[in-house]
Amino acid sequence: MYKLYSMQRSGNSYKVRLALALLNMPYHAIEIDILRGESRTPEFLEKNPSGQVPLLEVGDGRYLAESNAILWFVADDTPLSPDSHIERAEALQWMFFEQHALEPNIGAAYFWLALVKGGRDLQTHALEDWMERGYGALQVMENHLESHPYFAADQFTVADIALYGYTHVADHCDFDLSTFPAIRAWLRRVEQVPGFVPMDWRPDEIDDRASLAASA
Repeated sequence: MYKLYSMQRSGNSYKVRLALALLNMPYHAIEIDILRGESRTPEFLEKNPSGQVPLLEVGDGRYLAESNAILWFVADDTPLSPDSHIERAEALQWMFFEQHALEPNIGAAYFWLALVKGGRDLQTHALEDWMERGYGALQVMENHLESHPYFAADQFTVADIALYGYTHVADHCDFDLSTFPAIRAWLRRVEQVPGFVPMDWRPDEIDDRASLAASA
């Protein structure tokens, strides 16, 4: 069984948990609170030197980092992966877009404004850039969704999971989605996919020992 080291409120971690839930793949969840430094301990850094979550232990001491790499791994040869070579490349195209255009802006705004106490005051210098670039990324998505139901292969794929992770919390960090009707309709379609679970959903088997140790 896989072991997933993740943080409940992390959009990147949620993407992996959502994919595993949709695929009905069993896994052992281990909560890592990066706000308490739990991803910077020597024990965790031995598993992932970048000190980030999510991290998937796939067995035999092998670990896979980076949310979209994990998504690609678990989606391989499943209905979440498009059939044709070009459609798989298109899915990857949107997953790369998510990591260089969406996550660094909306993801960063969400982290500092919604998760970090006092984060808005600490990041006033960066907020304007996040908003400008984040809205730019949302407009690219809106333009695509005006003529496509999903982001690749005209079907729900791993690319939609990658993009959903932070788009669905954009309104938690000052982004106004009211002018993006196609995005809002797409969010509703994703949430209607059989097996969908929200960010606050927790699997039955979860290990909070890291968090408990940090708070002791």
